[in-house]
Amino acid sequence: MSRTILIFTRFPVPGQVKTRLIPALGSIEAARVHRRMTEYALKTVRSIRRKSEYNDIEIAVCYAGARRRDFRAWLGRDIQYIRQSAGDIGSRMLRGFQSAFRRGAQHVLTVGSDIPDLSPEILEKALIGLQNHDAVLGPATDGGYYLIGMKYHHPELFGNMGWGSGCVCDRTRAAVRNLGLTLLELPVLLDIDRPEDLASLRNDTRSNAFLEGNPEVSVIIPTYNEEAVIGRTLEYLSRQAAAEIIVADGGSGDATRDIAAKAGAVVMMVKGGRAMQQNEGALHAQGRLLLFLHADTLAPEGYADIIRDALDDARTVAGSFQFRTDGSGLSMRLIESMANIRSSIFQYPYGDQGLFMEKRVFVEEGGFSPLPIMEDFELVGRLRRRGRIVTLHKPVLTSARRWKSLGIVRTTLINQIMIAGFFLGVPFPKLERFYRNTGNRTNN
Repeated sequence: MSRTILIFTRFPVPGQVKTRLIPALGSIEAARVHRRMTEYALKTVRSIRRKSEYNDIEIAVCYAGARRRDFRAWLGRDIQYIRQSAGDIGSRMLRGFQSAFRRGAQHVLTVGSDIPDLSPEILEKALIGLQNHDAVLGPATDGGYYLIGMKYHHPELFGNMGWGSGCVCDRTRAAVRNLGLTLLELPVLLDIDRPEDLASLRNDTRSNAFLEGNPEVSVIIPTYNEEAVIGRTLEYLSRQAAAEIIVADGGSGDATRDIAAKAGAVVMMVKGGRAMQQNEGALHAQGRLLLFLHADTLAPEGYADIIRDALDDARTVAGSFQFRTDGSGLSMRLIESMANIRSSIFQYPYGDQGLFMEKRVFVEEGGFSPLPIMEDFELVGRLRRRGRIVTLHKPVLTSARRWKSLGIVRTTLINQIMIAGFFLGVPFPKLERFYRNTGNRTNN
């Protein structure tokens, strides 16, 4: 059986979404509420599809207000996108249902993108209900509905229903009865459309997911024998912003973990290399925004606010800072310039530039692959396929210790060989052996 769940939404442009909330929240915060509720609705639908009995479900976002690629950057690559047609919401839903049935769906649901109490249990009840009923309906407290589903296409349910009024659900029920269809009704839920709806949202324990305020940044630092630099990095981070700091240690034999714990960081022991360290750190992170930072790298002043501002644009999938080292000389400045050109123009930053993204995006893209080396480069490649990666003008300051130890020319040549090997498909274990044999080290 093929089933489709449709989600209707608009791109979160301030002033163009949730306009009735603007008097209470302002245009920017209203757009953020719309954005977070859409993300929550999609997360809920995805959670259903992960169950084996529902893995045939197609998720389709019916979009408006931006290009398809902008929505792919915002919401992901694992779903279908259908441009909304012109007309009122009834006409747009009619076209969405027609499209789904034409593609072979046998059961079709559409759910609202502004329902904070939407749950996997309600969606599952709707899907099961369509096995024994012709239609399902989820009434909303304002007289509309947050969900409608059917197993056959009935255009009559999208005709003159008084869209935008408080009689939509009653008229839809009457239309179902007039067609002689059986109907399953779901629990009544609140949708967030008007300023008075916000009171319930603020009283909800999950309100931070929707009413953003000042979302926390979690900084994740993989370490391995970094006692010489970790104290300075943690002290600097704490002085620059209020953020959760997680040190994911790969089994250091020195005082790295003790120094980190005394500095107030969350310290965890993780086996399996840097990719696994960063994944484990992200798993335990409480912040909505993640910054992956090397132990010898200092983030720019005010880094948390800078990250928030950059990721406020839903088209931005991830980002990094410009690259700068504490080394001196013209050669180092040239290397920095080349790295920033690669990062800005080709959107291929390295991990030592500080990679940041929403935790939601990190999870949806599967995190770091369990590779022995170049895990950051591989993740960036996947993120590039999703959407835009920005390089901000503010620089990080990275230790030049590797260039000083191995030499500028040799280090640069090794880096270019590693990149070439990556794109030529050289096996990662072979790349790791080459990297180690040139005098470098990796986290273990």
